[in-house]
Amino acid sequence: MSRIEVKRIYRAPGRVNLIGEHTDYNDGFVMPAAIDLYTQVTIEPRDDRRLLIHSNSFADDVEIDLDSNPIARAQWSDYVRGVALMIERAGYRLKGAKLEIRSDVPIGAGLSSSAALEVAAGYALLECSDQKVDRPELAKLCQQAENEFVGMRCGIMDQFIACLGRAGHALMLDCRSLEYRLLPMPADVQLVICNTMIRHELAASEYNKRRSECEAGVQHLSRFLPAVRALRDVTVDDLERCGAYLPKVIYKRCRHVITENCRVVEAAAALERGDLHAFGELMAESHNSLRDDYEVSCVELDTMVELAAQVEGVYGARMTGGGFGGGTINLVRADCVDRFKETVTQRYQRATGIATEIYVCSAANGVGAQ
Repeated sequence: MSRIEVKRIYRAPGRVNLIGEHTDYNDGFVMPAAIDLYTQVTIEPRDDRRLLIHSNSFADDVEIDLDSNPIARAQWSDYVRGVALMIERAGYRLKGAKLEIRSDVPIGAGLSSSAALEVAAGYALLECSDQKVDRPELAKLCQQAENEFVGMRCGIMDQFIACLGRAGHALMLDCRSLEYRLLPMPADVQLVICNTMIRHELAASEYNKRRSECEAGVQHLSRFLPAVRALRDVTVDDLERCGAYLPKVIYKRCRHVITENCRVVEAAAALERGDLHAFGELMAESHNSLRDDYEVSCVELDTMVELAAQVEGVYGARMTGGGFGGGTINLVRADCVDRFKETVTQRYQRATGIATEIYVCSAANGVGAQ
């Protein structure tokens, strides 16, 4: 059988962020883990420059002409369309292909289904076209697609962990330098994600608003601290010294990001020494900061975190993802997971009237052939 007739399958994982929320687009520190929920792309080369795309998650099939000038259509296919465009703009010529997309990464649960789609599609298109791009570069191209084509001003965390995740490990990433180090996860702990089943439509606009508020904070602070390029460059002492000159809301946004960066550094040290209780305390502080200073939580997220914290075997719980719905991440002792699921499911439905979904995950590898 000739090579052009062969279908190949690639997959990229979703991700959960253990700590370090809304710090990535401020050049800060994050600690995500890739999880064993995947977006899978089956790709078959064509002899033209057209992409024919079908997804099991959406009814509409899509055709993209790689020789045309694509425009965003405010639909799921923009993630594929945008990635193809950025890859081509970077100088990598793509071949036409037929793509079948399947995913078990829940949409709207804060597990970055969009980055999993971008990375899986980008990797498949490059492999199918005999083009080689290193993984950090692929992550940057996928982030660029989401920023410039889709219109979500996200940082690089989601795409980076989808590209470079390692089974059994979390990853601490410096979002400015892209230096990272892998942190082994204890074998007797599971990543348990609780979906609030709430997805507020204001999430995207509020996300971009928070980024603008952080940029406004940098502008204010740079008048007193000329070396400041991003909130990453500001210490807690700097903020306290100059904070009186900031509008109250801007001050709170800055305080979250600056203290969250500190928490990520402390959490990495706690994980390396195996101190999960200290790690859990930092997760709780993170959630409180996201709720009170960054104001991206909601009643359902707060309820889920409060319920989880009461269950035996839970080291830590916090919201994960952009906020305004989505999910929570819980570090749970493996022998307590079944009890955790039963207890949280019952109590959350009693408190909110909503039936949750709970995903028990392990840290997984990044994008690759299946």
